[in-house]
Amino acid sequence: MIPYGRHSVNRDDIDAVVDVLENEFLTQGSQVPAFERVLCEYTGARYAIACNSGTSGLHLACMAAQVEPGDLVWTSPNSFAASANCARYCGADVDFVDIDPATRNLCLQQLSDKLSAARAAGRLPKVIIAVHFAGSSCDMKAIKELIAQDNIFLIEDAAHGLGGRDAQGRPIGSTAHSDMTILSFHPVKSMTTAEGGAVLTNDSALADRVRLHASHGITRDPTQFPEDEQAHSWFYAQQSLGYNYRLSDLHAALGNSQIHRLDGFIKARRELAGNYQQQLRDLPVRLPAFDANSAWHLYVVELTKHNRASVFNALRERDIGVNVHYIPIYKHPYYQRLGFQSKHYPNCEKYYQSAITLPLFPEMSADMQNKVVSTMHEVLA
Repeated sequence: MIPYGRHSVNRDDIDAVVDVLENEFLTQGSQVPAFERVLCEYTGARYAIACNSGTSGLHLACMAAQVEPGDLVWTSPNSFAASANCARYCGADVDFVDIDPATRNLCLQQLSDKLSAARAAGRLPKVIIAVHFAGSSCDMKAIKELIAQDNIFLIEDAAHGLGGRDAQGRPIGSTAHSDMTILSFHPVKSMTTAEGGAVLTNDSALADRVRLHASHGITRDPTQFPEDEQAHSWFYAQQSLGYNYRLSDLHAALGNSQIHRLDGFIKARRELAGNYQQQLRDLPVRLPAFDANSAWHLYVVELTKHNRASVFNALRERDIGVNVHYIPIYKHPYYQRLGFQSKHYPNCEKYYQSAITLPLFPEMSADMQNKVVSTMHEVLA
């Protein structure tokens, strides 16, 4: 079976993790701060806070934005459920902005219309979470301009995006037009820490909040202690109800090794995506818009004539590990019980009915890709 995604681990990665195992600290040692520094260097963000998953990063960002019950958060329906769940963890309401059929990201016109209606109704979102689907950046500059008159936090869900660039050529993660950016280091993402994530920001106050919430809400900063405890090195103080969302040194060591190969991973993904664009163009499928700046986390085609379930099963039977990204968030039973209906998101609904994700990962060989292409031609003949 050729999987839709696969991690790449070499001897340097293994040695980096073993080195941590053979030393004193498995967690809260030197590896996490080093990883945070290299993330800042790579993306251009001022602050990086590593955490144990991209989902945790989204929750931390919502907490840092002080999302509370009664607040409203908007995001894309074309994403993994975590992009909306993070708001629900904080007790907030969620709504979705339909996607642009061309980019499969948030539709700027739909967002503009929804903002106008929300202003008229007197209930704007506290946060908008823009998802960089498949590795292509949303137009963050345009989104920021649309909300310029409103007091709305803007968060980038860049779980798919590390290694890519925005329309202005800046690294995804620079957070140039947003308040915070979330990364994921799950094994099928641009690079991996096995499990892990990060929150990037250029705002020191937000960084402090994220870091506090990620570590039980506990601080060891003496300036935050009662005066009679400030001289005691053993003292610590819980300032808020935080979580244990910290990344271990084992995971960070893998990340510190992997990031040196990140540009190579992205180059390989872009070459594979380019090959698909050429070799599938005569088939009855709608190809993704080719984005030279994309990190190409996923390569998704949309069937134009065939039944998706039949094609999916035929490909799986021939050992092509296709997948579907994503079941729209509003279709999950949890969100159905909140009253969401498919008819309100026609673009996302149409996309979902025909989308199939083809295998794409850095160590995918020419023979593997040729097998995928030839099988697609066979099944769609």
